[in-house]
Amino acid sequence: MGAPSLPPTWQFYLKDHRLSTFKNWPFLEGCACIPERMAAAGFIHCPTENEPDLAQCFFCFKELEGWEPDDDPIEEHKKHSSGCAFLSLKKQCEELTLSEFLKLDKERAKNKIAKETNKKQKEFEETAKKVRCAIEQLVASE
Repeated sequence: MGAPSLPPTWQFYLKDHRLSTFKNWPFLEGCACIPERMAAAGFIHCPTENEPDLAQCFFCFKELEGWEPDDDPIEEHKKHSSGCAFLSLKKQCEELTLSEFLKLDKERAKNKIAKETNKKQKEFEETAKKVRCAIEQLVASE
């Protein structure tokens, strides 16, 4: 019997799983931001039609695009998300004790909730702005 599979939310803790997302990554040989270094820095590749080089940290959820061939993934990650706990790890995820892993994953979950909350708040504010405009137009037309 093989090893049990990890829940989807934990699979990105494994570098090889992050690396597997870098299909069609535009920077390969002779570049600082090759897929192996991107994955080692915690990034997953999540391209869009307009952002073919979009990468997101699986842990802090910081999204970065507009990569240049000489960009160092670790340095860019530190520059844009210096508080990311993944960057502070002193050992590989596979070497963490259960207690260390669960504490770390609690931080990842907090980051995800914060990102989702901020996204929903922005959506709400945009909708509120449109509704306010519509109300003001109704009042002005009376």
